[in-house]
Amino acid sequence: MTTLLALDKVSKQYNREDLALKDISFTVKAGAFVSIIGPSGAGKSTLLRCINRMVEPSEGSIQFRGREITRLKRKDLREARTGIGMVFQHYNLVERLSVIENVLHGRLGYKNMLAGALGRYTEAEKRRAQEILHTLGLGEHLFKRCDQLSGGQKQRVGIARALVQEPGLLLCDEPIASLDPGSSKIIMDHLRSITSTMGISVLVNLHQVDAAINYSDIIIGVNRGRVVFNGPPKELTKERIHHIYGAEAGDLMLDTPDRRKGEAALAL
Repeated sequence: MTTLLALDKVSKQYNREDLALKDISFTVKAGAFVSIIGPSGAGKSTLLRCINRMVEPSEGSIQFRGREITRLKRKDLREARTGIGMVFQHYNLVERLSVIENVLHGRLGYKNMLAGALGRYTEAEKRRAQEILHTLGLGEHLFKRCDQLSGGQKQRVGIARALVQEPGLLLCDEPIASLDPGSSKIIMDHLRSITSTMGISVLVNLHQVDAAINYSDIIIGVNRGRVVFNGPPKELTKERIHHIYGAEAGDLMLDTPDRRKGEAALAL
């Protein structure tokens, strides 16, 4: 697989005392599912926002499709962002608008200011939005106001809005943190399907270690703004989880390869 995203020594310093990220380096292959895990305040959200420059990195290189994101000016950055979809923990929907209207907002990056303000979308864009919503199980809710939806449904609208951009990369910032287990599984299943059926890379922040293990090709562990683990789920041992999470590790449901091996032995 080709490299889609490459970070090299990315750092973010808000002030002298607040170093959010330090020398972050990793790559994401095309069509890969990559999870970022770590304790609260580790810098996971800042990291995701540096990739699309919602937060400006202080140092380092971020290349997307071979293009240096950190050097782009306004017009070129806007163009590059059309290839990077974003899914938020708290959905970021316009609640009074319909599902289909919210999804079509994902096309605004392709519009000039007038067309965007007037909500002018082509028939092809409208058909594509409907296709995506049907794929995500929301075909019956196209014209329902978003404030009438459940949390899991709202998150699927957020995913659809990102997908209608036709991105190569989907950034998901704690997409299941506010959801119940059933809704969380639906969201994670859809995100995994996006990589396998659409070939879109997914980079997702998760606090749920078991979800990261079950869905990811690669897991990146972050602690205090630094990468302390980068590898496949099978290498994420209990000891490595403790290294990533520190004191928080004892509160996690540790569905690790070591734990599963031990449970299998006890069952014999």
